[in-house]
Amino acid sequence: MPPVSNTGPRWRLLQIADSAFPTGAFAHSAGLEAAVQVGAVGVAWPMDLYVRMHLANVGNASLPFVAAAFDEPAEVWTLDAWFDATLVSHVANRASRTQGRTFVATCARAFDEPAVAALAARAGARDVTAHLAPLFGATLAGLGLERRETLALYLYAALRGVISAAVRLGLMGPHEAQRLQCRHAATLDAVLADCETLTPEDAASTAPAIDGIGATHDRLYTRLFQS
Repeated sequence: MPPVSNTGPRWRLLQIADSAFPTGAFAHSAGLEAAVQVGAVGVAWPMDLYVRMHLANVGNASLPFVAAAFDEPAEVWTLDAWFDATLVSHVANRASRTQGRTFVATCARAFDEPAVAALAARAGARDVTAHLAPLFGATLAGLGLERRETLALYLYAALRGVISAAVRLGLMGPHEAQRLQCRHAATLDAVLADCETLTPEDAASTAPAIDGIGATHDRLYTRLFQS
């Protein structure tokens, strides 16, 4: 049998997409917990609308940095500093840095790739912010995945994360959550088609209300998630 280090990109893609892959995303709700507590979700925004707004925001604000880092992995730390300057919410900024370091460290442990190990070592040195979006793009380029698969996986993880948070917040059961995820496959396709050619110069938040509510997370009376 071939060694683990020669595992093909297809299987690496599925391994990273698996919810068992420990990226730390389970600890974050992407602003959903704050939106529920202030009454936005369920009153102003049905869950389907929140999901569409969230995915469009991820596609426009974060996906350009994933793509740029995938295309030019050597520029990942320049893109990291750029992304840090755009992420003004202290809650979202902190969550992105935590998830970025966790993601690249997990990939370095799971896959025998020197380029990924180098990224993890630099992220762990704490002289860079190590945000998730640019590290995700550079890491998956180092793992040999294709560009469009990388962008699709980033969007898929954003959808899966917020739906998982909805289940743990008691907004829906697991079967209803799977139906919701299935419904938003079309949303994923639309966001990917609209945003896969965007550059960091194009990056912008399309859901400032979600961003603003998410920034209040630290002031919630009780919290299940870190963000």
